[in-house]
Amino acid sequence: MSKISRLRPTRPQRQHAGHSNPARKEKHMSGIDKAKDKGQELGGKAKETAGDTTGNDDLKAEGQSDQAKGNIKQAGEKIKDVFK
Repeated sequence: MSKISRLRPTRPQRQHAGHSNPARKEKHMSGIDKAKDKGQELGGKAKETAGDTTGNDDLKAEGQSDQAKGNIKQAGEKIKDVFK
């Protein structure tokens, strides 16, 4: 330790707003997860519509799959909310 650092008074460490309360951080992450899941569902709907419009059955099926994944993830988030 240098002589200067021993003479300098130390300041208390500040906590960041998002890290002071773990429950609050979890709610924030849950909100982000919900938005991502909804985005996946809506993206799937867009793919399904595009596939249906263009006659591309593979794109339509991929869109339906994305929607199902998004819906399942949203259901999981709702279940987690019940147990909070």
